[in-house]
Amino acid sequence: MDPVRLEEFAALRATIRERGTARVWLCWAGIVGWATLVVAETAIGMLPVVSLVPLLVLAATFEAVYALHTGVERIGRYVQVAFEEEARPDAPTLPWETAAMAFGRIFPSGGSDPLFVGLFLGATLLNLVPAALAGPMPIEIAVIGGVHLLFAVRVLRGRTRAAGQRGRDLERFRTLAREHAAAVAGRSRAGDASEQPPSER
Repeated sequence: MDPVRLEEFAALRATIRERGTARVWLCWAGIVGWATLVVAETAIGMLPVVSLVPLLVLAATFEAVYALHTGVERIGRYVQVAFEEEARPDAPTLPWETAAMAFGRIFPSGGSDPLFVGLFLGATLLNLVPAALAGPMPIEIAVIGGVHLLFAVRVLRGRTRAAGQRGRDLERFRTLAREHAAAVAGRSRAGDASEQPPSER
């Protein structure tokens, strides 16, 4: 592998590692911030609609965790296609990204939840407690409950999309690799033809 490619590979692997760690810390910090707001809201006894503020923190935390996770997965599929499949098609050992994808496919319940879906859904339910204790009016129940339900649906849809992302991204990067190889081959043929003397064309 040439030095530029080696440096690119090292940078991509470092990005995967750093974003994976950041995802966990971001989730922890977001949950702590959310819990602090819920406790303050319950202690002070604010209006039921104020429960949407900690929900906003919860939603922002989930979106950040989701973006980090999907970004890491996309980088992993690029590494798989650009480095593992291209450079080591007959490697005696299974390369890491290829192994990680195969592991998830063969053993779907063998790991933790990278999006912390159970945690976010549980927090969503708990977020309704202060609003319920504040004695909301029927219109407030409908609005607050509806917003919480929308967030729960968003979390579940995010999990569904993330579950199929590896396969989709792998095929997309393979398509891009084929198109790039075809374009390079076309330019090479065009260059060979232009170098021939006019009498040989």
